[in-house]
Amino acid sequence: MLKPSTERDYRRRIARVVEAILLEPGAHHTLESLAAVAHLSPFHFHRVYRALTGESVVETVQRLRLAQAAQRLTDAAASVTTVAHDAGYNRPQTFARAFRGFTGVSPSEFKARQKRLAAPCTGRTADAALAAQGYIVAGANHPGNTAAAPMTRDGFMLWWERATDASEVLDGVLADPMLGPHVDRERIGAAGFSLGGYTVLELAGARTNLQAFERFCTSPQADAICHPPEAARISDASGVAPLTLDDLSPETRASRARSGASYRDPGVKAVSAIAPALGEAFDSASFADVTIPVSLLAGEADVTAPVATNIHRIAGLLPKAHVEMMPGASHYTFLDTCLADVVAHLAGICQDGPGVDRDAVHALAADRAIRFFAATLPAR
Repeated sequence: MLKPSTERDYRRRIARVVEAILLEPGAHHTLESLAAVAHLSPFHFHRVYRALTGESVVETVQRLRLAQAAQRLTDAAASVTTVAHDAGYNRPQTFARAFRGFTGVSPSEFKARQKRLAAPCTGRTADAALAAQGYIVAGANHPGNTAAAPMTRDGFMLWWERATDASEVLDGVLADPMLGPHVDRERIGAAGFSLGGYTVLELAGARTNLQAFERFCTSPQADAICHPPEAARISDASGVAPLTLDDLSPETRASRARSGASYRDPGVKAVSAIAPALGEAFDSASFADVTIPVSLLAGEADVTAPVATNIHRIAGLLPKAHVEMMPGASHYTFLDTCLADVVAHLAGICQDGPGVDRDAVHALAADRAIRFFAATLPAR
């Protein structure tokens, strides 16, 4: 086992190596050339690098090349051939195979998908504002429940599993040789919108009462949270949603059995939930283990995650939380501002009530998030 001072030294050396790769991702990096950057012998460098990163330096080179290529492909003007060449791939076919292995889709499919995702919106959201303040911002991909891929039944309905996605992202960032050394582990926060708001409450230690939520949704009091619009995108191999628990797979049943477990991530020190959903999945015992600061923010005109059964219910169960309501704002007001030519096609997401300035709401929400995290995660 390495002494802390020795490990810090090695991690600094590894960070220099990663920076060298990022400066010239398409260059012919060899074990010998990168060992020289770290001022270590190739043999010793190989052993230290794998021990501290969990992968070989060759694997890091390929991963960083492909990550940068993916970032460049979000630029509509960048051609796949040019991006492949700049990433060090002389043959587009070789690049396409490697890229598919890295992202799950071909470069052309990735580029087309990014174009579709980018088209409706413009503006600046809270994550960008936090990044501008110097925060390292990372987002989780929730399999089966993301705009970039088809919605699946399990991905959408097994919401308690989402916290594990976020924890895996955090673990990956902390282990990353480039990002990890720059993270202050005592100043890690989590923020989420809608179902993401529920997810960050899980990270804080909240426990789900699935049976209570299902009882609510079969009662006369059931409201819009029981029939979210995103449910229309759910699909699976059969194309038909199950009607009874008997139709569920063994894996789904096992997940339901652990829905009330704690998904607390001790690395997270404060959470901000924006328009949090699934308030009826929490009961009087759900927040017994929540000891970190919590901020709750929502729009007063939210009818998608109705305020009475969601943010106000959560606030009532979590009296120490900081709560703020935005007059006139609805659920989707917190999503990015839509471009003018798509507003009519995405009216449910893009249109706000009279007098609501979505950009102004975003600015206020970003300001509140920055102030909250600055107060609860102060610089040391």
